[in-house]
Amino acid sequence: MQGFTIRRVVEDTTPLRDFLMKDMGISRKMLTLVKHEGKIEVNGIHRTVRHELERGDEVVVTFPNESPSPHMTVSNRPIRILYEDDSLLAVDKPAGIATIPSRLHPTDTLANAVLGHYARIGLSSTVHVVNRLDRDTSGVVLFAKSGFIHHRLSELQKTNRLTRTYVALVEKEVSPQTIDAPIGRAEGSIMERTVTESGQHAVTHILDCQNFNRDFLLTIRLETGRTHQIRVHLRHIGHPLIGDSMYGGANRMLRHALHSASARFIHPLTDEEVSIEAPLPQDFRYT
Repeated sequence: MQGFTIRRVVEDTTPLRDFLMKDMGISRKMLTLVKHEGKIEVNGIHRTVRHELERGDEVVVTFPNESPSPHMTVSNRPIRILYEDDSLLAVDKPAGIATIPSRLHPTDTLANAVLGHYARIGLSSTVHVVNRLDRDTSGVVLFAKSGFIHHRLSELQKTNRLTRTYVALVEKEVSPQTIDAPIGRAEGSIMERTVTESGQHAVTHILDCQNFNRDFLLTIRLETGRTHQIRVHLRHIGHPLIGDSMYGGANRMLRHALHSASARFIHPLTDEEVSIEAPLPQDFRYT
């Protein structure tokens, strides 16, 4: 069975292999899969990647059909959909649920719930998570409905063309600034991270700080995506998240006050700008 299909019109003479990889954004690994299990056509005729394209040719690539992992359990947990089309899904993740299955949370995760949504709409696909959030972080999580879209969105993330904005609650005012401090695993801990010279490069931009009830609401953009990055960097500058017991935050919420508020990117198929927003969660308003 064949699955996801994309088509493009050629603008200049070029080898088909180059067009598939450079213009259509198909990775080398995925191209090998398409050659063996999918279909590549030029003007309706099957062609090998050695074919020379001419201006005006139409290239159609059909990817192999995907199937969900047999090890993943379908969950009927409801999801709040922020955006959906034939290739993308964006969900407003609640706090207290893991993004993907793990040893501690093997079944009732956001990914399991998305698999349940796919079953309800008749989509046979692997669950491709584009961005993960900590269990107690809420907000926008993106899912790609095919391996090709997942690859394209991952490439956008690497080059900061998929931007995600977070909001966070702290007790004291913080001036807008950039925190450039490497993050690594804290000594003697599996989960905790810390700023350390031996850590990985990590950059956090605090864009704005506003009064919010008796606290302060920060708007934050990540340049890198290290584990617990915002939480670690805010502790590093002396402003831990409210509710973040691991990193010294005030014990005034049942979870750390961090929310993935928005995601913006150019759609990998339509080239149109997509802007997705998740409303501020209720527990932020009653700290």
